[in-house]
Amino acid sequence: MRAGKDGLELTPREVRRLARSGQALMTSGLAPGYLQGNLLVLPQALAHEFADFCRRNPVPLPLLALGCPGDPTLPTLGEDIDVRRDLGAYQIWHNGAVQAEVADLCSFWRDDDVALVLGCWFSQEAALAAAGVYMRHIERGVQGGLFCTQLLCQPTEHFGGPVVVSARPFQHADVETVVRLTALLPEGHGAPLHRGDPAALGIEDIARPDFGEPLPPQPGETMLYWGCGLTAVEALRRAGVARFATHQPGCMLVTDRRAAAQPFSDLEANL
Repeated sequence: MRAGKDGLELTPREVRRLARSGQALMTSGLAPGYLQGNLLVLPQALAHEFADFCRRNPVPLPLLALGCPGDPTLPTLGEDIDVRRDLGAYQIWHNGAVQAEVADLCSFWRDDDVALVLGCWFSQEAALAAAGVYMRHIERGVQGGLFCTQLLCQPTEHFGGPVVVSARPFQHADVETVVRLTALLPEGHGAPLHRGDPAALGIEDIARPDFGEPLPPQPGETMLYWGCGLTAVEALRRAGVARFATHQPGCMLVTDRRAAAQPFSDLEANL
């Protein structure tokens, strides 16, 4: 189910209830105007250093919430959230590879697990739609291509690696509007990191993404590239973290918080 294709407008809580009932939801276009987030579930021993890694790299990894050990609720992000059940699908990682794709994390969850939620670009879509910006990825029902770049994160002791970007095409006439509006929401990755030639980011072939679906530009379109939460997965994988969990790509946590302009300096107050 996708609001962008079906015209459905659900509240965040309704989206979470559908996910909790077992529906695999791609959340692009759902609950427009609310923040969506990437989920990471890490052992307590790693969670605080990884939160610091996110704070050092706020463009690809805007940290919305850091949970308490063993507690799957995140009251700062919404009423009755249970991160084990309220996303449409999950991935369980062992030793750098996806071991399983599951409908919930109830069997995976341990008493020392900590949930981290990072901002998602899907939070930007309502403002763009209100401005009349055409979004081909929503019409196609995909999230678009995701690429590892030659840009490097600011590392911590154990975590580092490349910045991963999401790439989406926009009509030439809309580009400045897209840049201006997305800059107002740093919690959704803010303004694009780059526009146009993918080679400047070390991307060899825009039609062959590392993740996601290819969505190369058509005549009259410009590719825009944003920092992406998959940067976190790459850092965890490269660090050799033996066990962690994430959302299934495109199946985000839909929060009760409104997507509103907010400077980076205010983000810490939400944690």
